[in-house]
Amino acid sequence: MSVDGWNTVLVLGGIRSGKSEFAESLVADAPTVRYVATAADAPADDAEWAARLAAHRERRPETWTTEETAADPRRLADVLASAGPNETLLVDDLGGWVTVLLDPAHQPADDTATIAELAAAVRSCAARLVLVSPEVGLSLVPTTPLGRAFTDALGAANRAVADACDAVVLVVAGQAAWLKPGAPHPATVPAQAGPTQSGPAQSGPAQAGPAQPGSAQAGPAQAGRAQTGAPGSPGGAGGSVAASEPSPDVFTPTPPAAPDAVPGAEPTGTAWAAPTMALPMVATGLVIQPGMELPMPDEYAGPQAIERLATLDVPGSGLGVLERAVGFAAATQGTVTPAPWGRVRVLLLHGDHLGDAAAGTVEGESARRARQARAGQGALARLAAESGAELQVVEVPASAPMETEPTLTGEQVEVALRYGWRLAEEAADAGVRLLVLGACGAGTEAAAAAVLVATAGAEAPAVLRRVVTDSGEIDDAAWMRRCAAVRDALHRTRNSPRSAKDVLAELGGGDVAVATGVLLGATARRLPVMLDGPVGVAAAMVTRDLAGQARHWCLLADHGGHPAVQLGADVLGLTPLLDLRLDLGEGANALAALPLLRSVLALAAALPAHPSLGDGENDEPATDEPDFREPEPAGPGPTSTEPDFREPEPTGPGPTSTEADLREPGGAGTDTEAVDPSGRRAG
Repeated sequence: MSVDGWNTVLVLGGIRSGKSEFAESLVADAPTVRYVATAADAPADDAEWAARLAAHRERRPETWTTEETAADPRRLADVLASAGPNETLLVDDLGGWVTVLLDPAHQPADDTATIAELAAAVRSCAARLVLVSPEVGLSLVPTTPLGRAFTDALGAANRAVADACDAVVLVVAGQAAWLKPGAPHPATVPAQAGPTQSGPAQSGPAQAGPAQPGSAQAGPAQAGRAQTGAPGSPGGAGGSVAASEPSPDVFTPTPPAAPDAVPGAEPTGTAWAAPTMALPMVATGLVIQPGMELPMPDEYAGPQAIERLATLDVPGSGLGVLERAVGFAAATQGTVTPAPWGRVRVLLLHGDHLGDAAAGTVEGESARRARQARAGQGALARLAAESGAELQVVEVPASAPMETEPTLTGEQVEVALRYGWRLAEEAADAGVRLLVLGACGAGTEAAAAAVLVATAGAEAPAVLRRVVTDSGEIDDAAWMRRCAAVRDALHRTRNSPRSAKDVLAELGGGDVAVATGVLLGATARRLPVMLDGPVGVAAAMVTRDLAGQARHWCLLADHGGHPAVQLGADVLGLTPLLDLRLDLGEGANALAALPLLRSVLALAAALPAHPSLGDGENDEPATDEPDFREPEPAGPGPTSTEPDFREPEPTGPGPTSTEADLREPGGAGTDTEAVDPSGRRAG
């Protein structure tokens, strides 16, 4: 079974229920899909059936390959048994397979034995497998013998395959109800075009591969089986978190025009001056709840990529601890040769915490940092410009004083989670390959410390670092006020539940809640996230209760010497790749390490295998070393391959004996150059 909860799933549904579209959405995030078509071609006189088949073909992305088994129903079991662990198969559908199985051309056939073979192949299939099958058991018993034979055989096949699969889902009227595992997981099927419409843009699921900016792909949000069953949810989003208000603008910083620019000057007349939208308080159909089944990274690609590094032609001992970066990228990209992260987006969350959580901070400093980032100034924007990363500043509501009252209401927590999920979905739809998560609000460190105390059993003084003023002085009085705020908040909530949403409402606040939604949405879309600072780590701690898979999509470049980050990373099992102790501000630390990680991935992908592991055709390497063998004589001479130590033949009159001339060079009638035993000429 795959580590993300299922490796094989059976999608059942009635006619026009949306079962095929739902099945296609489950594999839409896979880089390649092998589509196994089981139905026979339409007869020449059945235009309607031919149109159905054509609609199925037009929905498939160009990256998918198609394999047909209609000629031999037993071949389906062979296809499943021979599939590799890195493959993704979609079988559509078992109804067509049973039709071919009952065809007189394949009789006499042992239907029971063939169905048992198929179930055994499904149970042992190493690939990620989705099977589609019609559910006809709810209709009337057919009046014809052939109809009864079909329903009986299909019912037997569905039961056998459902027993062999890890998960089973029933699609009814476009709504998916998960039957296995036991707890239902409702989801919405992507909207489709009518039977007379065609074209992938009208009737297809989200295409695999990078999405174009601004597209409205549904994509792997369905693959993570996000909960979208609330009434009034957007019908065509397939689990996406649509909102009526726009998201904050996304900018791509550019380096300053001149190094002597006036400090503090902001560009005018550009999109950089556009205000960042506030958190939209809108209701959507997404339901985020504990125990969600979201995808896991490829469990095979990561270890195989690290094993491959040992075969590369590297002069030294390898990449050291940065091998983990290659393994992480391979697992999240699903390939043993991961590519450097091309499109990177930084999400900078700005929202202050009121009360003593912000003790020691200058009033308005966090807002100045947010304005600075939007203006393309400061460390974060400059590093984003150097690395070609996008920057999105997200305003979140201010959080109430944790020591006296909950930081957020329950409704605010729900909206913040959904909003963070939507931000991640928009990034995935735009083709972003890596998210960087940071925050710049006042009091964020104390809020993150409170979350760690509640979720990891830490002590506030152990996870709160000392407060340093703008002048570089240590303010111990402010540090003690922060510790007291966390202590009082934990005392106030000592009898409160410690579920994820309760922790966010009582202690975490707006930035931690939005960050949690970002991590969940990114996990659903198989989008890796680089954490930078205590807010992201605190959010990752909260996601353990909602979807434990989220932490496996997180990467920590540097802990920055922050005790909260170090503790949270240790609990989450996130080993920092570097120990540079950078403290440039959340988001900027990750961008400073990004070029190094990109270089490592590029090197790992481009280096060839060591010559000792080659095929032996070119075992003798080319060399520029001199050839010390004796040159071949110009005329008749010895044919032995042994070195010839004789004096070269004189160019003029001289001795004619073939004996070696051992006279000193330079005599009359002799060459002034001599050959030493190594074959090199002296003089």
